[in-house]
Amino acid sequence: MRLTMYTDYSLRVLIFLASKQPRELSTVQEISDAYKISKNHLTKIVHELGKLQLIETIRGRGGGIRLCVEPKDINVGALVRMTEDDFHLVECFDPSKNMCVLSSACQLKGVLYEALQAYFAVLDRYTIADFLHNKDEIHSLLFSTGQS
Repeated sequence: MRLTMYTDYSLRVLIFLASKQPRELSTVQEISDAYKISKNHLTKIVHELGKLQLIETIRGRGGGIRLCVEPKDINVGALVRMTEDDFHLVECFDPSKNMCVLSSACQLKGVLYEALQAYFAVLDRYTIADFLHNKDEIHSLLFSTGQS
C-alpha cells in the first residue's frame, strides 16, 4: 500500500498545525518552507482540508490557517480514506477495469482485501495527537529558522 503525496502532505500539514500553540495562525508559505515542499501543492491541500472542516482559513491581513478540530479528534484512518482516490490494490478490486481471467476463482484477492482491512485497522487506532508526544523535537525541526 502506498499513500499519494497528497495524503502525505495532508498529514504533514495537520501535524505542523497541531504542533503550534492552540489557535495560533500559520501560513501556507511557512509550512512550505518548513517541509521544503511546493507551496502550490500545499495550497490545494489546505483548501481541501478546509472543505473537510479540519482547518479554518482566516483571510486578510494577519490571516492564516489553523486547526479547527482538536488533534485527538482527527483520525488518521479516516483522513487517509478521505484523501486517497482509491484502494484498488489489484485490478480485480475495480470491477469496471477488471480483465483478469482468474477473478472468479482467485483466492489472492481475498488475502489482499484482508491485508487492506488490517492496514486500515492500524491507521484507525491513531490520531494526529499521537504524533505529538515528541512535540518539542518536532517543534525544533519545523521551526529551527526562528519561526514560532
